[in-house]
Amino acid sequence: SVLDGNAKAPFEVPPLPYGYDALEPHIDKTTMEIHHDKHHGAYVKNLNDAVKGSSYENLSLEEILTKVKADDKAVRNNAGGPYNHSLFWKLLSPQKTTPSGKVKAAIDSTFTSVEKLQEAFNTAAKGVFGSGWAWLIVTPDRKLSVISTPNQDNPLMGNIVKERGTPILGLDVWEHAYYLKYHNVRADYVTAFWNVVNWNEVDKLYTAAVK
Repeated sequence: SVLDGNAKAPFEVPPLPYGYDALEPHIDKTTMEIHHDKHHGAYVKNLNDAVKGSSYENLSLEEILTKVKADDKAVRNNAGGPYNHSLFWKLLSPQKTTPSGKVKAAIDSTFTSVEKLQEAFNTAAKGVFGSGWAWLIVTPDRKLSVISTPNQDNPLMGNIVKERGTPILGLDVWEHAYYLKYHNVRADYVTAFWNVVNWNEVDKLYTAAVK
C-alpha cells in the first residue's frame, strides 16, 4: 500500500511530513500539534492495547480494517483512527498543487470537473452529523465515488461500511480537526482544506488503486 497500512502491531504515529505550522493560515499550528501528537497518538496507543491477545494481533492495519466486525468496538474505533490520520497527513501539502495525471482525467469523466467534485465532496463533509470523514474513493469496480463515514469508520471496512472502496482523498471533520481556528463554522474549514490538498499524493493513490 502507498500508506503504511502494511505495518503490524505495535503501531506507531508516523512523523508529519512537514512542520506543524506549514499549513498556516489554512490549518493552524496548535491544531496540528494537538491533532497529530495527542489525538492520533491516543488512537495508536488504544489500538495497540485493543489488539493485544486478540485475533487481530498479527494482522497488518489494512487487514484489520478489512476484517473488523461492528461489535469489536475498541478495534473498530481505534484501527480507523491511525489509518485515517496517517493518510490525512500525507494528503496535505504546504506547497500548492493542482489535480493532474490519471486522477484528473478520472475526476473530469466522473464529475465533469474538479469544481463539481469539490461541490460533491463539500456537501458530504458538511453533511456529516457529529464526527466523521468525507472521502473520495475508488470503488471495487474502479470508479470514483464521494462518500462519508461516521466517527473513525473507513471505506476499507467491508463488514461495516456500505460503500466500500480505497480512499484516495479524505477530510477529517471531527471538531478536534478545526475547532480552535474555525470554531463551529465547519464550512469555512472545508473550504480552506482545498488550499492544502496534496494532489500529487491523490494521483499516486489513485494510480495504485486502479492497478
